[in-house]
Amino acid sequence: MRHVLSMTAAGSIGLIAVFVVDLLSLIYISRLGEPKLTAAVGFGTQVQFFATSLHIGLAIAIGAVVSRALGAGKRDRARRLAGASLVLGAVLSAATVAVLWPLRHSILALLGAQGETRDIAATFLSITLPANLFFSLGMSLSAILRAAGDARRSMYVTLFGGVTTAILDPIFIFGFGLGVEGAAIVIVLSRLVFLIVGWRGAARAHDLVGAPSRTTFGADLGAILAIAGPAVLTNIATPVGQGFAMRVFSGFGEPAVAAFAMIDRIVPVAFGVLFALSGSVGPIMGQNLGAKLFDRVQRTLTDCLIVVAIYVVIIWLVLWAAGPAIVWLFGAQGEAARIVLFFCAVGALTWLFLGGLFVANAAFNNLGFPLLSTAFNWGRATLGTIPFVTLGAQIGGPEGGLVGMIAGAALFGTGAMTTAYFVTRRLAKTKAAP
Repeated sequence: MRHVLSMTAAGSIGLIAVFVVDLLSLIYISRLGEPKLTAAVGFGTQVQFFATSLHIGLAIAIGAVVSRALGAGKRDRARRLAGASLVLGAVLSAATVAVLWPLRHSILALLGAQGETRDIAATFLSITLPANLFFSLGMSLSAILRAAGDARRSMYVTLFGGVTTAILDPIFIFGFGLGVEGAAIVIVLSRLVFLIVGWRGAARAHDLVGAPSRTTFGADLGAILAIAGPAVLTNIATPVGQGFAMRVFSGFGEPAVAAFAMIDRIVPVAFGVLFALSGSVGPIMGQNLGAKLFDRVQRTLTDCLIVVAIYVVIIWLVLWAAGPAIVWLFGAQGEAARIVLFFCAVGALTWLFLGGLFVANAAFNNLGFPLLSTAFNWGRATLGTIPFVTLGAQIGGPEGGLVGMIAGAALFGTGAMTTAYFVTRRLAKTKAAP
């Protein structure tokens, strides 16, 4: 439990710093007094979320393979894997931008963006999408640091990126009068900081980034892709599901989309600890798996779920009480304010199950069962989202759609947690077998 809490706490500081300044950025945009600007950033962020999810999936795989090598005492192999993973990350990010950049108008239309709102969102994406190269490499380097157990330097990657955004956002949005374009430029600069800080920690301080070997590159790449493929598929399920929900909510007008964008920024700040927990638990399980300490693997799973339950209940109560203050901060009115208040009152319940799903997915990815995480995430994004959100929205409007999201998360989150215990018990029995 101490290891889980220390790694999660360090990871939370950096992540929440980024999420807080992203929240501030949207508050700045909403304070310009034009709902279409807030809605445009919401649409643009949803497309950007698809790209970043690819790279976070790769980072999960990097943390898994590097931590296993380090846990088994094979430092040279860990360095080779780290170098090969950065090459793969650069290629993946370039391919992602090459596909999304020219299709951004069509993708935004598919999400429900129209008219000037779509044009503003497309401009936002034209600036931010190329920065995925910096983001991919920065998050990969952060994963390498977590694999080495250096939670502090891993935290610095996102923390310094967040500080950069906090300083530059008001300057570019208000000082230079650039509005949404200013926010997009700052995102590019903060992603560059990710890369610089991550390189200094992983390559300079730990010397954990080796040049890929010609003789072993194919095998190293295969080891990474064995986890990265399912992990990437797992991660892109979330933006696909959210994209469908965004399209449903867009049918209720720009105020509903603006509210959805606000919720999308509130959630990471409120529940960033769960994101950090799922990112930190992987290397802990990976090192114990490499050392064949299967009892510690199962205990780690239990400890993580205890943390999820306690944390979500506390944050749920805080959001419920702080709802009116949150609405005031965004300057939300009418329907947008009503939707945000509803989320603060009941929507947080979703994360009791999503937190368990995140932990279970981390266990699957790091214990050799990545296809299970793919199955559960896509199940939630499709069967757990499309029918539930559609029916809920038809019955109760945007609020009904949110209730549908809770129901789908409960179904698949519970199933994932149950399966994770089955997997860890199976590993423990394998160890005990003669």
